[in-house]
Amino acid sequence: MKRASSSAAYQPLLRKVAYLAGSSLLLALLLIGYLYGTQDQFFGRLFGAFFVFFWLLAVTFLGVVPFVNWAAANWFGKQWAEPAPERTRRAKPTTTPPSPRKSTRTATRLNSTQHP
Repeated sequence: MKRASSSAAYQPLLRKVAYLAGSSLLLALLLIGYLYGTQDQFFGRLFGAFFVFFWLLAVTFLGVVPFVNWAAANWFGKQWAEPAPERTRRAKPTTTPPSPRKSTRTATRLNSTQHP
């Protein structure tokens, strides 16, 4: 029973890691493909670039950003953080019956053969 509940707790973290790995692989492919093409040592360069991108993104989004959010909430207090604006409902515009359209005057066409 504990395995099911503990694995469910890691689902959001694994999803975030998968997104970071996918975006890191895409960035690494674009960078290595642009700089070197598919010439010699492609997979070695790809692995190195993937590792660097993944490490930078993982440290930033899984470490730094949550820590800054926690520190701002705990060290400075909740009054320091700007409260989220409350949603205001807009009043429905009053519907007025449509006014009757005025008939438009049609322009007469000139006959192109009778130009001076």
